[in-house]
Amino acid sequence: MLTAQIIDDVVSRALAEDAPWGDITSELLIPEAAEVEATLDAREEGVFSGTAVFEAAMRLVDPRIRTVFHVADGERFASGAVLATVSGPARGVLRGERVALNLVQRMSGIATLTARYVALVAGTRARIVDTRKTTPGLRALERQAVRDGGGHNHRFSLSDAVMAKDNHLAVLAAQHGGDVTAALRAVRAQLSHTTHLEVEVDRAEQIEPVLAAGIDTIMLDNFDLDALRAGVEQVAGRALVEASGGVNLDTVEAIAATGVDVISVGALTHSVRSLDLGLDVGFVPDATPAVPATAPADPPAGPAADTRP
Repeated sequence: MLTAQIIDDVVSRALAEDAPWGDITSELLIPEAAEVEATLDAREEGVFSGTAVFEAAMRLVDPRIRTVFHVADGERFASGAVLATVSGPARGVLRGERVALNLVQRMSGIATLTARYVALVAGTRARIVDTRKTTPGLRALERQAVRDGGGHNHRFSLSDAVMAKDNHLAVLAAQHGGDVTAALRAVRAQLSHTTHLEVEVDRAEQIEPVLAAGIDTIMLDNFDLDALRAGVEQVAGRALVEASGGVNLDTVEAIAATGVDVISVGALTHSVRSLDLGLDVGFVPDATPAVPATAPADPPAGPAADTRP
């Protein structure tokens, strides 16, 4: 999903937004020949995500910049850890710094939060998945961060699966005399065998008519714990059961214990806090030509000059 082309497209747009006519501060203050070495430092613990994105931000500014990572995507790190070393032309490093940090901080924040949810449902059958509540233009990056945190992805876009929600069902039922089962069967008949069909319900009485249409996944939206347990028992393996709504770090463990197969969590991407990471310049090579310690010896004397008139 997160291809090199997508990364370069996203990062190029971000760089153009940040410095549309160049970085006038660095161009005025920093000598063109200046080189630096900087470290990407963790100011809090977390789970890393965004190696390819960070590298692209530096490379697209100046291909001479070299980034060496000391942590892999999906790897936990402690506060104070050095996550990467960046070296190369100072102007390029400074120009790419903010974009590189913005993206990797957000991705690592998502991965870190996802890992917390995943840990809370360990030992159950439930998998933690994201939603389409992503930042416009950054979906592929944010979805990768969820995977780096140990979570899974829901459908990537409206083009990838059929997901009938309450408003869809209202329109469908009106077109079929209120018969939701008939409406969904008509939808099913038009689908390829490879296309997934999911239906959202918000009341227990909707479960049986929806299941009768032969769907793949049923989403129980905003069901309380007792209703979730009853719903799982009623479905009895005839479809995957997804729980949605009211999911947070305080409730996810109990939701997973009801026996649902999937728990979708919009908060993974729509309200996550970026992780506190920083890029700190630690070494600036001296580009000034070295001055000899002692004056060079006088050159050997040549023939004496002829001073005769």
